[in-house]
Amino acid sequence: MKIQVTDIESFKQKALQWAPAYDTCCYLDSHSFIDPYGKYDLLIAVGTKAALKVNSGSAFEQLEAFRQTHTGWVLGFFGYDLKNETENLSSANTDGLGFPDLYFFVPEIVITIKGDELSIEGADEHILQTIQRLPLVVEKQQKPVNFTPRFNKQEYVATVEHIKRHITRGDIYVTNFCQEFYADKAIIDPLFTYRQLKDISPTPFSTFFKWQGNYILSASPERFLAKRDNKLLSQPIKGTARRDSNPIMDQILVEQLRNHPKELQENVMIVDLVRNDLTRSAIEGTVHAEELYAIQSFAQVHQMVSTVACDKRHDISDINAIKNTFPMGSMTGAPKVSAMQLMEKYERSKRGVYSGALGYFAPDGDFDFNVIIRTLLYNSTKNYLSFHVGSAITYHADAEKEYEECLLKAKAILQALS
Repeated sequence: MKIQVTDIESFKQKALQWAPAYDTCCYLDSHSFIDPYGKYDLLIAVGTKAALKVNSGSAFEQLEAFRQTHTGWVLGFFGYDLKNETENLSSANTDGLGFPDLYFFVPEIVITIKGDELSIEGADEHILQTIQRLPLVVEKQQKPVNFTPRFNKQEYVATVEHIKRHITRGDIYVTNFCQEFYADKAIIDPLFTYRQLKDISPTPFSTFFKWQGNYILSASPERFLAKRDNKLLSQPIKGTARRDSNPIMDQILVEQLRNHPKELQENVMIVDLVRNDLTRSAIEGTVHAEELYAIQSFAQVHQMVSTVACDKRHDISDINAIKNTFPMGSMTGAPKVSAMQLMEKYERSKRGVYSGALGYFAPDGDFDFNVIIRTLLYNSTKNYLSFHVGSAITYHADAEKEYEECLLKAKAILQALS
């Protein structure tokens, strides 16, 4: 069912208020970013007809069977520690959240918006009246949350120097070193917090995801992997610069990012890694970089984004295409397995959902998954609240500048909670 909507923004606000009344919901908002590969400006899925919740071991195999049974809408996430299933790896670091490695659900109702056209599946037009009749609730300001870092600045800098010695020896070329900030007695209003986050940092892969009292509140700017017809595409982000309120200075920062040797080196190494990953699923000769070193500007930062694409082989299922590229190169490093092994050694907490991917499989065969970064994770039963930030470490990395980059990436999350 397709309906014209006149006041999209008002509907989106009320729909965001309506969706969390269900035990399971997924709200994906592109914030109208210009995206040649985007299918929807907004996607909302609520209710649960069926669900799959598993940990690493046979998770991809179980999802394959689940997807064959449920060929319509399926939404959910892949946790980073599925790396232990794709490679001979393990995870033994601290995990305060206790989220599964994989969770997907078949929704009862799906609402999508593209332009001014709204589509509904699983309900009739009366659901729109229910949403539009909702009064907008203005929440009171919640108490600030005090986070504890797993590393202080001195420990972080010392660890980066250890990692750089591995690079000097040739163990790895580049890696993504991440740290957790956590609060273990946190009480927040997830909906209010997400609204704050999306207002401060609107991004093309923004997400409010809820299941069984657990929440993923994301301001992700990055696409992990999408399928459009038979085309696979990945858009790794590597390269970050702050924004400036002065337009002239802001443009200078863009040009500095565009020409910075370390940022270009980071980006091209990850592009090569993604090209290699896609080769495992591609028709021979079709893997190519559609765009290199593009600059995308967001509210908090400028980012360097490249686009890598290929035509998918017909004997490779969608699930296997994801498995063949997971975890995403922008969050691991190169060589991929060595970088993941070393980060398991030097990081002090399990990444869990962070560095994973969240998104949808659509009835028409397309899919789209983000990279779970710039994201708050909340277990409301344990009152455990967490976010990770990371940066790429190369031979030329300055440890103190990498620490400052981590804080820059954390800025929107801290503002949303302070």
